[in-house]
Amino acid sequence: MATQEIAELQRVFLSRLDTLDHILDVGEKHLADPAAALQERLAPDMFPLGTQIAFACNQPRGFSQWCAGEPVENLATDVDSMALARAHIRQTRERVAGIRASDGKLEEIKRIGLGPGRYCELPARQYVSDYLLPNFYFHITTAYAILRKLGVPLGKADYMSFLAPHVKHTEDT
Repeated sequence: MATQEIAELQRVFLSRLDTLDHILDVGEKHLADPAAALQERLAPDMFPLGTQIAFACNQPRGFSQWCAGEPVENLATDVDSMALARAHIRQTRERVAGIRASDGKLEEIKRIGLGPGRYCELPARQYVSDYLLPNFYFHITTAYAILRKLGVPLGKADYMSFLAPHVKHTEDT
């Protein structure tokens, strides 16, 4: 069973993966060709929407593999259909829900590959806060921004949909 810190990471990963799934739902409803949208980019030197989805999933997926002592195997980044995008999200959710590690795992040193010939080693808590979560949010935010660029009517409430159960309303007087 995951302990407190790991369980909190699971909660964050699962709720934000739900957000990613939600913004794709809205996109599918408003785009004439959702498959073509998966090839759209914010800038020529950035990865397309489909790759952003895979990269977002790879963050918690890799964490779950590392917690299990498995080699980190990233998802394919050639996401050319919404069905594949949804499968990536679903499979990542299943992996994250299955994390069975103690908080002691966060005391270990995590080696992070940073491209050909480059890496860093960080205590796992720092890896989570300084590398994993910023990357996770970056790719979800970029997916959101690409959909907005394409005219999908998304707003902050869609991006922050995980807060919906906590929203309260004041009574009008």
